[in-house]
Amino acid sequence: MSTTMKTAAIVGAVAASFAATGVSAQSQEKCYGISLAGENDCAAGPGTTCAGTSTVDYQGNAWTLVAEGTCAEIDLPEMADGTAREGSLEPLDRDLPA
Repeated sequence: MSTTMKTAAIVGAVAASFAATGVSAQSQEKCYGISLAGENDCAAGPGTTCAGTSTVDYQGNAWTLVAEGTCAEIDLPEMADGTAREGSLEPLDRDLPA
């Protein structure tokens, strides 16, 4: 078997394994301030441990993984005072638990 054929076989096997496990080949990044209470991926700030521990909708120090480059584009509702709410690649000081 030629090197080209071996490479093609390996690439096909890797692609098939991603498809079988539902893993996306697209890069992901942490996006803070976008998840609903209890739906964060991890690290929701002081007093929390990991996934599902945020206690406030759009909690600024809780993150969720999103496709790379989409964090700031996610459509979120305005804050109570009418200020726009956006996702961030860094923790935010808004919507924190009392």
